Amino acid sequence: MQGFLLSPEQHHLREVAADVARECYAPYAEAWDRDRTALPAEEVRRLAELGFLGIAIPEQYGGHGGTLMDALIVQEELAKECRPAAFQIFEANVGPCRVIEFFGTEEQKHSILPRVATGEVTMAIGISEPDAGSAATDLKTRGRRDGDEIVIDGNKRWISNGGHADHYLVYCRLSDEPGAKGIGAVIVPADTPGVSFGAPERLMGFRGIPSADIHFDGVRVPASNVVVEAGGFHKLFGVFSIERLGNATMSLAIGQAALDRTRSYVEQREQFGRPLVEFQNVQMVVATMAMKVEAARLLIQRAATNAGTGLPHAYEVSVAKCFANEMGKEVSDLAMQMHGGNGYTEEYGIERLHRDAHGWAIAGGTPAIQRVRIASELFGRNFNQRPPEAIAQ
Repeated sequence: MQGFLLSPEQHHLREVAADVARECYAPYAEAWDRDRTALPAEEVRRLAELGFLGIAIPEQYGGHGGTLMDALIVQEELAKECRPAAFQIFEANVGPCRVIEFFGTEEQKHSILPRVATGEVTMAIGISEPDAGSAATDLKTRGRRDGDEIVIDGNKRWISNGGHADHYLVYCRLSDEPGAKGIGAVIVPADTPGVSFGAPERLMGFRGIPSADIHFDGVRVPASNVVVEAGGFHKLFGVFSIERLGNATMSLAIGQAALDRTRSYVEQREQFGRPLVEFQNVQMVVATMAMKVEAARLLIQRAATNAGTGLPHAYEVSVAKCFANEMGKEVSDLAMQMHGGNGYTEEYGIERLHRDAHGWAIAGGTPAIQRVRIASELFGRNFNQRPPEAIAQ
């Protein structure tokens, strides 16, 4: 992640992460995508040994105490070459671990975060359901109290790292209150009796990032596993803004990688006796790609820099995510056009970038949902909220 907002230390961090990405992950990314292989355990340990998994985890919980920007810098450089490797940075630094950091008990923090930083434990988040995607407040998974335990029943859909993560942060109904008022979050270890997983999804992209349904049938966990009680949905989605910046950074990395490959290609490829780069139309397209990428980067950096080690502003996050998601799709599509027939083959890696770009635009709230959020912030109203008569029905 380049930019005038980076310190000398962050520029060095970017260079280190870029070297690791090129040397350790680029040679295998295509095969992992082709074979739909989850990142091997030894590679997760490598990321931990490099300090990347704990880069934004506070020092008192086994991390390096870096900023959100630090984590996004590393994530972008990894994602340019290998999204499955970058996803591990994503989950450890901008995903469910941040909910535990901000709202978990000291026992939860000391139990989980140090082990995430060392790669001993991986986490995933469980929000979406068969009938609750963009409308997250419609989720039906229930967590009822039974003495000193929480009993969970329900189903989760489209869970990235589903079936591979060690722990899941499950958003569920912890009270009978309708809509957001009844929703909280609970930590559920993957090996808890009653937890089962559907078959791995065969997705268009994300092929090295496993996705599967999760089923909860009378799953019992200690009540001490509750991270956020019912009524804390606003807290959960405040932290989810960090995850959305991680999502936007994935799109940024795809756009930058598509631009980099296109620049190299049009300088080398000749048509009609001269390099493609000498054709003015090619120059215009590549310039457009560059402007889109740089704009996305600045929007992400604004939100991350203003957040520091805290929570980013929802408006800045939604603007960044919406723009970056659409940029990733557009720029990877233009890259495919600039590569001609070669761009449609697996050999050049452009089609892989384009497939993944569409996935990140869906995950974490679509551009349409982000536009509603942006409008809500501009007008000081919650346009995502159901009218009272709809809740009553």
